[in-house]
Amino acid sequence: METAPFNEELIDTHLVVDVRTPLEYEEDHLPGAINVPLLTNEERVEIGILHKEIGPHAARRRGLELTAHRFPQMVEEIATAAAGRPILVYCWRGGLRSKTVTVILDLAGFKAVQLQGGYKSFRHEVSEYFTPFTPKAPLVVLHGMTGIGKTTLLQRLKERGNSVLDLEGLACHRGSAFGQLGLNQTLTQKRFETLLWDEIRKAPLDRPLILEGESERIGRVSLPGDFYQKMAAGVRVWCFASLETRVQRLIDEYGLPGYKEEMAVALQRIRKKLGGKRCEELAENLEKWELEPFMAGLVNDYYDKVYYKNRSWEADTELGMEDFDQAAVELERYLSLHFKTGGASA
Repeated sequence: METAPFNEELIDTHLVVDVRTPLEYEEDHLPGAINVPLLTNEERVEIGILHKEIGPHAARRRGLELTAHRFPQMVEEIATAAAGRPILVYCWRGGLRSKTVTVILDLAGFKAVQLQGGYKSFRHEVSEYFTPFTPKAPLVVLHGMTGIGKTTLLQRLKERGNSVLDLEGLACHRGSAFGQLGLNQTLTQKRFETLLWDEIRKAPLDRPLILEGESERIGRVSLPGDFYQKMAAGVRVWCFASLETRVQRLIDEYGLPGYKEEMAVALQRIRKKLGGKRCEELAENLEKWELEPFMAGLVNDYYDKVYYKNRSWEADTELGMEDFDQAAVELERYLSLHFKTGGASA
């Protein structure tokens, strides 16, 4: 039976098979991995108790009783997904579960490799990658007040062939008090870090990586290692637009009747920041679905007082955001000149 230490190239060349339980897989897994569990969540608990109370021999015999009848179906499922590619099998730490499935695949005539150290070795790789984080391409960070449309600009830049990293998209959260409207941030910290690692490793090295300025926390997840500090050291772009434009963009993004109840709950979470009287006024605007005064109130009395209130740094360039296509062209022009003249170290 063949084994291999973790190498990111394996992800691209092999079908990656996670034979851990659905719960373990849901918490985090290697990029692109399919879940073909050897044991169910409940069976793993049962085996663990047997191992602890009676011993490894009894646990292994019970494991065989529970799983032997599944082997043909597992081989079929994996072979179909592999479609001729070699197979990389892993469990928690390169133990019996992945060894069992790898041997069975071998016996059935498929080229299968067991990942040495299992998921644990991959997790170590991701943690090390961000501590310290050494960007392979220059980071260009878009800053600006809420409602500017930084995420939309990122999308336009991506459509135009630029290298873009959407942190809020990966985190399933917009990073503000109203950031989870219409989203469901169920991913774990480990899962977020894996997704981030995978996006960065796939980014081209011959152009800057453009991303949005964020706090260290995005909803319930945090930027790993010293990623936040490396963002702060990148090229800083200050984006600006009129209040009217910002209010309209907030209405376009959040002004859906289906969000009304969630918006009312989110408003109460920032009651202290707004003050009771102002909060009640905005709650009344929301109840009447008066979105312009509601959004303008949030911008003036909350967002602009909380975010970037004390900006202690100078921007490398400023970017008007009234028109997204024009902003994209202007930013591309600036970056072309900036890096052409040796500004990549800025």
